[in-house]
Amino acid sequence: KERSGGKVLGYFCTYMPEELLHSAGVLPVRILGSHQPQDVAEKHIYTMFCPFCRDCLAQGLLGRFDYLNGVATAHTCIHIRQAYGSWVQHVPTLDGFSYYLSMPSKPTSPRARPFLISEMEDLQRAIEEWTGKAISPQALQEAIEVYNLNRRLMRQVYELRKADNPPVSGEECMFMVIASQCMDKAEHNRILQEVLAERTGKEGNGCGTRLMLIGSEDDDTEFLRMTESMGANVVIDDHCTGSRYFWGEAPPAESPVASLADRYINKIPCPEKDWDGRVRWEHIFNLIDEYRVEGALLIQQKFCDPHEFDIPLLTKVLQEEKDIPCLFLEFDVTVPAGQFRTRLEAFLEMVSLGV
Repeated sequence: KERSGGKVLGYFCTYMPEELLHSAGVLPVRILGSHQPQDVAEKHIYTMFCPFCRDCLAQGLLGRFDYLNGVATAHTCIHIRQAYGSWVQHVPTLDGFSYYLSMPSKPTSPRARPFLISEMEDLQRAIEEWTGKAISPQALQEAIEVYNLNRRLMRQVYELRKADNPPVSGEECMFMVIASQCMDKAEHNRILQEVLAERTGKEGNGCGTRLMLIGSEDDDTEFLRMTESMGANVVIDDHCTGSRYFWGEAPPAESPVASLADRYINKIPCPEKDWDGRVRWEHIFNLIDEYRVEGALLIQQKFCDPHEFDIPLLTKVLQEEKDIPCLFLEFDVTVPAGQFRTRLEAFLEMVSLGV
């Protein structure tokens, strides 16, 4: 922000089309928590709502996002919607700008595409009015190309994890994805190109048990560091601070806005939007085969309704039909490291013994 003189907008959900913001010179920053105990959010949001949304709201109430010019989200679960609504009412931003994008709940509906195109056109007009800058089709197309490049580069980094001894760890990849959600994409692209030049063809620090991380939002790098310190390699993931954020490019279409709509409708869905047909499950099965996964960690933010509904069924299929051992872990604002370590040790031993 200091270097560009532009505006900064905080967003909650990865269904927010960042390209529209980038094309207007706005820096999109994902609102994330701190994983530290707090006592300020309970006045504003139910304690039975997921710890992630309460932690995010707490950061705003504590003034840790006081540099934002505005805040926005796309239609998602009721927990994030409540956090967004409370933020708009109780957390001031520099410009007072806020926007709620009506992302279709059922992307597979034939009405989803024209509906989302119209909603994105409304969002474009709101951004133009807020910034005082017109967004030309050329500017939006250039933003799409920057973001598509970022997605391709992240896919190339993830490809390195297919190796027997991956030259990048799961923890490093999580840092890369989180960084991409908080910084200028063009700058992030340059860093990714440097990482690829440095790591391609190299070997990592050990060939541990190959794990997949599946489930709720997870930006807890300490948990991943602990897991990989115990003789495991987290070689692939499916959550929205991981591969689900960047998987799938914006394809060519009749207009840049239509291209964006196609990308966000067809992106790998979270359980809140995975109707009908379980698109995400088939994607997970393919990743398990491609990355030679030996065990799955199914993680759930406590009280996360969409994943709470999804995980038991997915676990049953993984274990009984795909022969993939599974360990379920329920996350709170802070991770019970000792308890998780004990459970992870037992799980890794079971996987190594083929139990």
